[in-house]
Amino acid sequence: MRIIHTSDWHLGQFFYTRSRAAEHQAFFNWLIEQVEAHQVDAVIVAGDIFDTGSPPSYARELYNRFVVDLHRTGCQLIVLGGNHDSVATLNESRELLACLNTRVIAAASGDPEEQVLTLMTRQGEPGAVLCAIPFLRPRDIMRSQAGQSGEQKQISLLNAITQHYQRSYQHARALSQRAEKPLPVIATGHLTTVGVSKSEAVRDIYIGTLDAFPAQAFPAADYIALGHIHRAQRIANSEHIRYSGSPLPLSFDELGSQKSVFLVSFADGKLAGVEPLPVPGFQPMQTIKGTLAEIEQQLKVFADAAPPRPVWLDIEITTQEYLHNMQQHIQALTEGLPVEVLLMRRSREQRERALARLQNETLSELKVEEVFERRLEQEEETDEARCTRVRQLFSGTLDALYQGEESQP
Repeated sequence: MRIIHTSDWHLGQFFYTRSRAAEHQAFFNWLIEQVEAHQVDAVIVAGDIFDTGSPPSYARELYNRFVVDLHRTGCQLIVLGGNHDSVATLNESRELLACLNTRVIAAASGDPEEQVLTLMTRQGEPGAVLCAIPFLRPRDIMRSQAGQSGEQKQISLLNAITQHYQRSYQHARALSQRAEKPLPVIATGHLTTVGVSKSEAVRDIYIGTLDAFPAQAFPAADYIALGHIHRAQRIANSEHIRYSGSPLPLSFDELGSQKSVFLVSFADGKLAGVEPLPVPGFQPMQTIKGTLAEIEQQLKVFADAAPPRPVWLDIEITTQEYLHNMQQHIQALTEGLPVEVLLMRRSREQRERALARLQNETLSELKVEEVFERRLEQEEETDEARCTRVRQLFSGTLDALYQGEESQP
């Protein structure tokens, strides 16, 4: 039995106003190639199929086209809902997709039989039992009790998640033991566990109730396929508890880690191996950091480059100059180069210095425009187009105020 474990596709995402549709289509083409090359029996997507609960039509089209293309290979598809996904959106096509060898589990169910599936091999024989557990919303697995403290709510949620996993696992283990030959038990999840390495694009999904689910509370499944964390990683030094990570970098700080999906093999009812399949980079992206002079030198390497697509740049500036002056300078430096500046920001050190300087200044010492620029400097991420638009709006507001004052007697 062979499966591919993937997650966090985030179809429909806009990356600083840029569409990811071409990248996602390229990823799907590559994934189909991997399924056929490795004769994969099932693809498991551990949540966050879409980036929002109301994905754009082209994102739904990508999703539906992939289901059809994968069906042609003879491989099953298991889709789990994530915290970004709308239960209603995933369920609207559930019955139709079931005719294409696709099972959609959008939300938790109190009946283990609805979330415990038998995965079949390409030869039509039982190959594994799956505890198909999606993102667990507290309202789906527990009832709130009046008068509970924050700590009591946290303990109640932890117990509810643990019990949900154990019920599904016990049912799956019973099915495995009744089979003609031992079947491995696979579990899924879309949540944060203790000790993971996050990125800027990951949202904490149990804020105020449960920060992270302890790895030792998972059942003794042969493999646990997790989603929600965008960096591929093992949990608690174990081979069988893993986050596959997102196939595309969803923030610039994810560029330092190799994107992948996991090819998971089972033999004789047990886990036989986990092989990461590196996902190619479909959109060139790069982070540049330094002073204006250093950035100018780094930009020169693009003068003779001919990438298939313009390189998306994140520019982190370590200088004391005001950001609006630097934006004009960077715009002049990148003119004619095969690059697009998506993000421009001050380094963390510069932001801290700016805050320290503000503490020693008073409003009476600054002009209105200077107060506005000081506030803009504190933004960690600055989209150049958005920043320009904000300045235009601010300038127009000031002009209207000044004209109003002049017209008063």
